[in-house]
Amino acid sequence: MEIEAATPATRVVAPHTSTGFEYTFPAIRGIQAGREYYVSMCPLRLIPKIFIFDEDELSPELRAQRILNKARLPALTKYILDNPDDYVFSALTASVDGDMNFESLGAEGTPFRTGQLRIPMDCRFLINDGQHRRAAIEHALKENPDIGNETIAVVFFHDAGLARSQQMFADLNRHAVRPARSIGVLYDHRDSEAQVARALAGRSTVFKGYVEMEKSNLSARSRMMFTLSALYYGTQALLQGLEIKADTATDLAQEYWETIDQSLPEWEMVRRRELSAPEMRRDFIHSHGIALHALGRIGNSLLRESTAASKWKRRLTPLKNVDWTRSNADWEGRAIVGGRVSKSHQNVALTVNYLRNHLDLGLSIEEQRVEDAYLRGEA
Repeated sequence: MEIEAATPATRVVAPHTSTGFEYTFPAIRGIQAGREYYVSMCPLRLIPKIFIFDEDELSPELRAQRILNKARLPALTKYILDNPDDYVFSALTASVDGDMNFESLGAEGTPFRTGQLRIPMDCRFLINDGQHRRAAIEHALKENPDIGNETIAVVFFHDAGLARSQQMFADLNRHAVRPARSIGVLYDHRDSEAQVARALAGRSTVFKGYVEMEKSNLSARSRMMFTLSALYYGTQALLQGLEIKADTATDLAQEYWETIDQSLPEWEMVRRRELSAPEMRRDFIHSHGIALHALGRIGNSLLRESTAASKWKRRLTPLKNVDWTRSNADWEGRAIVGGRVSKSHQNVALTVNYLRNHLDLGLSIEEQRVEDAYLRGEA
């Protein structure tokens, strides 16, 4: 007797030789470290039913996974629901605590490596990698059941005990490296602010040819003035909450940064090769990401009052009088901590306050609270 699922990707089978039921997956057999493993495709609707994550109450030494970080789920779920035509999820990795029976299509070659993987339904499926994807899929299915027939790759390993499962988790995450934020901005075609940052890097006289597009940190000898990630965060702060179209946003951001450029002669000196980029970074605060972020927030407050260029440009005139040199003691504790430029949220806020005071823009209640704490030596 066979009970066919709605898609041929997975079948639920009641075998003649068992009192239980089986999952039957079309699969490919492989070998790693002398152990067999199997790769298959599983319909999304079955993921929450097969892969149950119930280890939250166990102590770390008895788990083979980290505790589910529920704060990550809304963003992952939204990613699936907002991009039904082009979302991408990598494979889940799971250990199966029970007998897996692989029936190959032939005795050698490709037929030997392909076939059907039979797993009793009473087996325990332990996710070694991908529990947040599993949970996001479960939440997305509740809002859009139509994605249930779509599939995700699953890699099945034999469960060789808790110690082996814990080692698998450690090994799978040991060499995982989050890509630099700059290259993430470069390759992100959904984020409108990333599109603006890329456009500025390619066409603005301020940035063209002087933005590091891949790395998020500049080497000591780099001829680049800024990183794409620093330009992104500065421009994001500038445009936050402004209800304008993408093309208008790019034009406005370009006009703003080119206005800022007029108050910072060292930027032009680098472009004229009268000053090297490493020298500028060494001697001036305005060449660092914290300055772009703070200047973006300053611009945002001005644009919220008026998008008329004649008004906000006039308010920026006093920037010419700011002492941006690192030797200026005013930066210590604001943009510089222990001799190094700091990009923490607190330091960005204190840098914004410093600039707002120089521009005679006044401080909000929250900004004044942060400023008072800093002046009392509590920041």
